[in-house]
Amino acid sequence: MIFVHDKGQMCNNILQYGHLYAWGREHGRETMSMRFAYKYQYFNICHTRRHNFLTYAFAKYAAKLKLIPTASFDEEDAPTDQQEHLMLTHRFVMAEGWYVRYYDLFLKYKQEILQLFTFLPEVQASVAAKMNGEQEGVLRLGIHIRRGDYKTFNGGKFFYSDEQYVKVIQQFIALHPEQPVAIYICGNDPKLDKGYYRRKLAPSAPVSPPQGGVGGGLHIIFPDGNPGEDLCLLSQCDYLIGPPSTFSLVASMYRDVPLCWLTDINSPLLPASFGHFDYLFRHII
Repeated sequence: MIFVHDKGQMCNNILQYGHLYAWGREHGRETMSMRFAYKYQYFNICHTRRHNFLTYAFAKYAAKLKLIPTASFDEEDAPTDQQEHLMLTHRFVMAEGWYVRYYDLFLKYKQEILQLFTFLPEVQASVAAKMNGEQEGVLRLGIHIRRGDYKTFNGGKFFYSDEQYVKVIQQFIALHPEQPVAIYICGNDPKLDKGYYRRKLAPSAPVSPPQGGVGGGLHIIFPDGNPGEDLCLLSQCDYLIGPPSTFSLVASMYRDVPLCWLTDINSPLLPASFGHFDYLFRHII
């Protein structure tokens, strides 16, 4: 059994576990995610065998007391022979570290990973209610606004203002002049100026709004869900835009949704600005 000691936030945990799950599947080793045994209870994996607090506690204290070895993936692009030897030769082993990368195996077992991280029925029902009522033919654009820790991450390079996000959204609308657009804005800024987005975006589109829309052909929605609901909702959109983040990356994974990572906020938004998960997950910033 490989106990995966997840680090970081929810979507970091999904990707880290996915790499080790895929390696374990390839080598006949069972894996268990420490984080999803007790936290982020939005997914199918949380109700699978071994994912419970008792197993979590056993692994945590066994590793702490050095009763089982730890395979650490703490160095980027470092050799992994020693870690793999530990995982192959010990009945129980803890695996930890952000830099575990088995890209080809991840893609090989991607459908199984997606099944593990299928959203629970109550999460899907909540999201369906928020997306209900759109007219046929509406283009769903998911916007992920990352504030909080992004004020200092990478020197604040990807900490964008509301004005900058609005300009990007306007460029997206201009790329699809014949379609009504529903804009779903999710993020981690509790003080987001929602009125600013409504004022600036409402006049932008030339077609009639869906029922319940804000006017000007746009339906602007602030779902205000929990992390699982926001992730599920973004995964149901037709396009995704946001700063480089594993949150938008994982959202794109479910349905291979085209994703534009805003690495240069001043670059014009073009059709070629959108990529897909199988490429982008190899190029996490």
